[in-house]
Parts: sequence; C-alpha cells; structure tokens
Amino acid sequence: MAQKKLLTNGTASKCNDGRWHGTVWYLDEAGERKRSAFSGVSKKDVEKKMKEYTEHFYDDQIQSDELRCPLQKSMQRWLEVFKMPSIERTTYDRYECTAWNQIYPALGAKLVEDITAADIKSLLNQMMNDGYAYTTVKKVHNLLNEYYKSLTERELIRRNPMTAAPMMKKANFLAAQDKENLPTCETVTVFTDEELDKFKAEAFTLYGNGEQKYMQASAFTLLLNTGLRTGELLGLLNSDVDLDNRVIHVQRGVKEVYRRDGAEIDSGREVKVGKLKSATSKRDVPLNDTAIEAIKDLRREFYFGEDTPLVCDQNGVYTRPVNFRKRYYKILKNAGIEQKGLHSFRHTFASRLVNGVKQPDGSLLCLSPKQVADLLGHSTSEITEMYYVKRDNTRLVGITDGFAF
Repeated sequence: MAQKKLLTNGTASKCNDGRWHGTVWYLDEAGERKRSAFSGVSKKDVEKKMKEYTEHFYDDQIQSDELRCPLQKSMQRWLEVFKMPSIERTTYDRYECTAWNQIYPALGAKLVEDITAADIKSLLNQMMNDGYAYTTVKKVHNLLNEYYKSLTERELIRRNPMTAAPMMKKANFLAAQDKENLPTCETVTVFTDEELDKFKAEAFTLYGNGEQKYMQASAFTLLLNTGLRTGELLGLLNSDVDLDNRVIHVQRGVKEVYRRDGAEIDSGREVKVGKLKSATSKRDVPLNDTAIEAIKDLRREFYFGEDTPLVCDQNGVYTRPVNFRKRYYKILKNAGIEQKGLHSFRHTFASRLVNGVKQPDGSLLCLSPKQVADLLGHSTSEITEMYYVKRDNTRLVGITDGFAF
C-alpha cells in the first residue's frame, strides 16, 4: 500500500461572503487525489490552520512506521539522534554496550508494537536468574525506561510498557539470588594491611639485572596516598604538581572511548582527555611524604617535560587506562590477592582517614567525613560515608566498659 503524500501546502482565497477558505491537496494511501478544506474569518486564521495540518500530516504515518520497526533499529536510531549529542562519550559507550549485549539479543528482533511489559519483565527476570548483578540489570531497566519515555513524549507509541514493568527492589532481587542484602558501606572493598604488604612487595619487584618488573609501580602508591580516581591520576601533567607547597592540582581526567566514524564504531579504542566527573572534582589534593617520594620515583622512571603526563608511557604520552588496569590486575594475581577494582585504593584511603590510625601514644588520628569528602572531590560527606568508608567496628571493643546503668 502506498503512503500518504502532500501535494500542496495549501492556498487561501476570499469568498463572496467575506470569509476566507483554504484547500490542501494530497494523495491518500490508495494513491487517489484528495483535499482537506479550511475556513476562517481572516486569511491569517486559515493559513494558521493549514500550517498546523501540514505540520502534523505525517504524524500517524511516522507513528505507524515506528511501531512496525524492530526494537534494535528503533533504539539504535534513538541513541544516535537523541543521546549521542547530549551525553558524555563514555556514558554513550556504556548505553550502547548495554543495548548490544543485554537488550538486542533478547528483544532486538521484535517489532516495537509487539513488545509488552511481560516481555521486558521476562528479560529482567532472566538476567536475575542468570546471576547478573543488580546494578547491571538496573542499567538495562534504566535504558529501556529512557527509550520508551522518549517514544511516549514524541507521541510515537500509544502506551508505555515500562509503566507495568517496574524494577524489582534490591532486597527482593538479592533474596531471589539467595544473596544477603548488606548495607552499602559493608560492600565497600578495601585493602587489608597484609594485602598492601603483598601488593607492594610484588609491585616493586626487580629482575636480576635491576630492572623494574612493572612500569609505573609508584603510581599505585600515589593512588593509595591521595585518593585520586584512576582517570584523575592519568590526567595529571607534571605542571599540576607543586612539590614546594606539597600539593597537586586536579584539573582534568583521562577516559577511554570507542573510536568512531560518526556514530559507527570503528576498530579499537582511544584516550580522551577532558573534564572531570563533577564540578567538585576540580580540587587541590595535599601530598604526604610517601606521595612526594612516589612522584619523584615516577619522574625518575619517565620525564618528558612539564607539559607531559606525570604517569606517561615510554613515548611521553598519556597512559591508556586499559593498560594501567591490566598491570594492576597482574600484580594482584601474582601477589595472590583476591581481585578487586582499582577504586579499592580510593576506598582504602577514605576508610583509613575516617576510621583513624592509632598513634604510638594510643590516641587515634582521624579526619571528619566532611574533610575526606573535600579531599575526594565529593559534593557531600554522605556520599563519602555511604559509598567509600568501610566501618571499622573493632574500635567499639570495650568502648562501654566505663559505663554502668
């Protein structure tokens, strides 16, 4: 069947009775020439009506086309047209990765009009039963929710199936997987003293000829003593370091994104140097003696000038985050330490500052959550306490001995 087609944008004329009339000619679905008529007290009134009619002439057709489109084609078009220009490249890469790996294999071939709330709920339940992490399933739900919200706002679909497919509560999700729903602060991953000793021993291992086994080993020491994010560390230039005033100026971050030819993914990935995670991430971070020595070690290893990265590769350019992570995981494995993310250095830094370090005289040296939040570049201390500090309950042992009720 043919599609409707406008033949004119409309013409207006004044009739003998003083009123104005307008006509818009078009071809209908059968290819027959037809018209729509309009009338009003003035030419401007009629022209306005014809303009509104022509602007919305293809709405039903567009809606029908979208409904009969496979989800993969429709969602990919939405990602490229509406999301790519408006979000960070790393965020877009994550959205697209979620779509290609979790959504398209299950729902991509189904027509948009055929997908029901039951289909979406079935996908989420299947991921839960397959042992996916709650955060992964929630990313799928959030992406589908954004996509269908856009279709609804543009009036391309008559009903939003997401309204009947809510995300399961975390407690119920974990219970279904026979997992304990621990408080967020209890899931924070940190290094123990024993693990840190093992890590340092492996990271600074030398070959028989005196060469270092691992490049940039001191970079991990710097992470542990500053609480920097990995991207912030790799984005530091030598000029950002002020050893005289014992401070580093955090001003940019390094991320790794897919190479693209327009919206199409090209081969490989590339380093992108850009803005920090948030406004509060731009900050000055003080340096202790250990951090200063780590910086000096890094400069002895590689130094190509003040305008080059502090943690650079052999050519003096930014270190790729993927290579830095691979080196880190290799050290963990060879040291016999259970795998944990690079963010664990940041968690360890925050936890030790808040929980405190026992001094020779028995006193406890610690910082307030607000001070630590400022060091980490968090907007509130609540974020620091909830997501970065693993509580040390051993400090409570014997704390009530002097009380009697």
